[in-house]
Amino acid sequence: MYSTRSARFLLFLTAAIWGLAFVAQRAGMDHMGPMVFNTIRFGLGSAVLYPIFRKHLSRIYLKQAVFAGSILFAGAALQQWGVVYTTASKAGFITGLYIVFVPLLGLFTGHREGKKLWAGIVLSLVGLWFLSFTQGLKTVNPGDILVLAGAVMWALHVRLIGRYAERYHAGGFAVVQFSTVTILSAVAALVLRESWGGITAGWLPLAYSGFLSVGIAFTIQIFAQKQVKPAPAAMIMSLEAVFAAIGGCFVLNETLTPPELTGAALMFAGMIVAQLPAKKKITT
Repeated sequence: MYSTRSARFLLFLTAAIWGLAFVAQRAGMDHMGPMVFNTIRFGLGSAVLYPIFRKHLSRIYLKQAVFAGSILFAGAALQQWGVVYTTASKAGFITGLYIVFVPLLGLFTGHREGKKLWAGIVLSLVGLWFLSFTQGLKTVNPGDILVLAGAVMWALHVRLIGRYAERYHAGGFAVVQFSTVTILSAVAALVLRESWGGITAGWLPLAYSGFLSVGIAFTIQIFAQKQVKPAPAAMIMSLEAVFAAIGGCFVLNETLTPPELTGAALMFAGMIVAQLPAKKKITT
């Protein structure tokens, strides 16, 4: 068994892989449509996980995994459509809001949250305004709105996984989920008549997004989170947004204006504040 320090490093590595995946997702849109990209991406991820977890596949959780996969499909589709119109840097920070949305959605199931969550939400919303809305609602980037909607779906997906994680094997459940996303994405691509001709040209973004982002990083996360508690794990994972910005800057030559940088900083601060553990009351 590896140490907690090693597990935290693995989560840091996962955040880096997922953050840089926004660069691959953005680059992939130069060669193919969003649904074709997601079909190949999640198909490759399923192919990576299947040999590892095939012994843990079960009909017991089939319906639950297909339902969770459908939510995951919605989040992935909205995000992938969004990066067609916005930058990898902005998409990374906006997607990171799912860390705030997760506890916020808990309010609908009776979970009471403390002042730190609401402080984090306020910081994140102010940051989102600076990142996307400073020039008024008429100039809002539609990609930012799509990515934001996708972040809500990611948060709902995290809530679902939190409900199912203790009951079912995570690896087998993931294989069914990713297979569901692959099938739904393929159907959407056919309905939308997206071209499949750019797969060869876009092999590098597809390979990174499929093998590393979906397959390898997810597998690392499964085992690492067995050693790290949810709050510190979420804070480490929030670094995904920082790596998205770094990748967008150095690989895609993207830049953020001063107001956008301010917004990104406020959003990142909000993500951290929202995940800080509450102080325990001392009783005498």
